[in-house]
Amino acid sequence: MPTRVRNALSAALIALSCLLVPFGALAAWAMYGLADTGRYVATMAPLAADPAVQGAVADTVGAGITDEMDRRLQASPAADGVRPFVADAVRSFTRTAAFRTAWDAGNRAVHDAVLSAVQDGRERAVTVDLAPITAQVKRRLTDDHVPPPASGRGDPHLASLARHIPVEHTEVPVLPADDLDRLRKGYDVLEVAGFWLPVSAAVLATAGIGVAACRRRAVTATALGTALGGAFLALAVAIGRRLTLADIPDPTHRPAAGAIYDALTQTLCTVSWLLIAVGLTAALTCRLTAYVTQRRRAGATPPADPAHEPTRARV
Repeated sequence: MPTRVRNALSAALIALSCLLVPFGALAAWAMYGLADTGRYVATMAPLAADPAVQGAVADTVGAGITDEMDRRLQASPAADGVRPFVADAVRSFTRTAAFRTAWDAGNRAVHDAVLSAVQDGRERAVTVDLAPITAQVKRRLTDDHVPPPASGRGDPHLASLARHIPVEHTEVPVLPADDLDRLRKGYDVLEVAGFWLPVSAAVLATAGIGVAACRRRAVTATALGTALGGAFLALAVAIGRRLTLADIPDPTHRPAAGAIYDALTQTLCTVSWLLIAVGLTAALTCRLTAYVTQRRRAGATPPADPAHEPTRARV
């Protein structure tokens, strides 16, 4: 095969391989990171101690409790007075070990529900039941913030309201049925792409280096392309974060959404920086080895002997 054809084929294979690197990393992260319940729950677990997440959860759960109380207990004159106690009880609950347990259980339930809905093929909205959390908040409100009349402390009306906070199966929507079909199609694609894209990228890079006339240059080009793919992936993560937060209508919940986004994409960010570091290191190593090789060859070449140079005879 002519050298020009080999170089052209090598360049095409290496370019295609480097193009697949960020997409392969993204697909593998989504398939083996987000789609795995155990890894998802472990990733989300530290967020139970994040103040922004605690505040967002407290606002959501507290609003659900007070809305239900307004519906069922609006005739009571003390209904408005219990709102501050409910809000305080919910926020206090988010700082307990029980909340961390409920947070892990809730995330596991949400992930299992979404994954089951994606895999079973039925068209239905995905929801989560808030009753377990509401029951724990009610217990804490009754015990800590609104003591019973027998203790001689607190308001008997508020204590009665606290004990009668309705604990019903409140279904909170997580994923609309309209979005489920698109998610299902994406999941089917990820099942294939999550494995084959990284493998294809590795095979193409190996083939491109193998057919190259100068393999050191091919390795350098592959390394630089890999680093460029990692930089593109890091840029995509940053842009995705900006767009995700911009779509949230309530500005007060954006810090919590940002913390969740950062936790979910932490592995992806690590992979992108690892690709950049490995690519640049490999390219620099190839460059240094080429320089050292040239110096050794130059040092091993014997200088020309002036005694053997032809001389002109004088007439």
